Amino acid sequence: MTDVLETPAPAAAEPQIRDRADVRRQIKLVVVLALVLLAEIWFKLKIDDPTVSHLFKGPRTKDNPPVEFDGSIVSWVAVALTAAALLLAIVNRYPRGWVGVLIAVVIGIGFYGAFLMWAYADPTGAFAPAMTNPIPGTIRIATALVFGALAGVLCERSGVVNIAIEGQFIVGAFFGSVFSSFAVASIAAIPLFWCPVFGLLGGILAGVGVAAMLAFFSLRYYVDQVVVGVVLVAFGYGITSFLLGQIPDDREEQFNNPGLLEAVEIPVLVDIPYIGTALFGQNLLVYIAYVSVPAVWFLLFQTRWGLRVRSVGEHPKAADTVGIDPIRTRWQAVLLGGVFAGLGGASFTLSTGAFDKEMTAGLGFISLAAVIMGRWHPVYAALAAVMFGFLRNLRDQLSILDEKVPGDLLAALPYIATIIAVAGFVGRVRAPAADGQHYRKSD
Repeated sequence: MTDVLETPAPAAAEPQIRDRADVRRQIKLVVVLALVLLAEIWFKLKIDDPTVSHLFKGPRTKDNPPVEFDGSIVSWVAVALTAAALLLAIVNRYPRGWVGVLIAVVIGIGFYGAFLMWAYADPTGAFAPAMTNPIPGTIRIATALVFGALAGVLCERSGVVNIAIEGQFIVGAFFGSVFSSFAVASIAAIPLFWCPVFGLLGGILAGVGVAAMLAFFSLRYYVDQVVVGVVLVAFGYGITSFLLGQIPDDREEQFNNPGLLEAVEIPVLVDIPYIGTALFGQNLLVYIAYVSVPAVWFLLFQTRWGLRVRSVGEHPKAADTVGIDPIRTRWQAVLLGGVFAGLGGASFTLSTGAFDKEMTAGLGFISLAAVIMGRWHPVYAALAAVMFGFLRNLRDQLSILDEKVPGDLLAALPYIATIIAVAGFVGRVRAPAADGQHYRKSD
């Protein structure tokens, strides 16, 4: 009895484990902030003439010249903010939770500002490059990424790995173009404004079709889901290239000349300075993306169906014992994900023009990285998709500054960020426990 009473409690070692985790977190935070601070100081010291210019509205014209200002203020503010955050990290007073995330966002914006001040400083010539509003380009690129991320979240929350988002994108882009082009050329009774809606329908049907193949082979015949996804990506590129080659030159207008979605301005909101037109003067697909993110969140976390999806993604056998059919639920989630992936594919052609081979340019894989970076949560995944869209747009904006920023580095920037995200820079992330695992009734 005495030995039992004198046995030390095993929980006594727990604070030490927590302290070691805190030390590792503090070291990583100090190193990252120190590197950011050194980069910002380097940006500032490399500037000779801090004058930069910005086009706040539209393209550069005689009536709309760029506005010049002193970029040193932005650079020093960024340095001061990062230095303050570094000091907090050194003394282990950097806040956690949403406050810490907010500070990190502010530091990121400051770093972006300091980088732009260096990139656009030291102007030469009468038509030196001027900064432009990054929001329109970011929204244009991020729309497809958001749809792809939502498709990935729905599939993987149910336990099905969806590597095939890129394949759904390219097929959705092709059939979105075909359906819209056919409506424009052949259905005269339909107003031109509504023809792109047929393109949305075509993209949805194509995305759902590829999703059905993914579900069929992985859920019916238990083929490895990653292998099926890779094969479907190759299938998507192959079938669209083949079908595009079958369109005669004299029939391209009928099958590959889609009507574009027109911009629809939301009253009052569109008049907000700087961001109004960029956010609320967009086409229908962008507004669908705005609505889809909270809709998927509500569906997954506030409905009985969403609870079933998450349960079969975590423990399908336990879900089966309480009367939930894991296979049917996974089918439903994968097909619904195909709807969003198809919309993402249609955005390539209905927002930019005719279909071209490989026009999706690997954005489906970046959507998959956004799912991981967003911790399989629809809102966080959408925010990660917007971040990747911002990086892709930054590459396009800075392509004119090849002397200061190498074009090859800019082209690789979104993919570098993708690798960093997938490698776990966002911290420990845990996929749904049954993600990628087959389930049989006999199990």
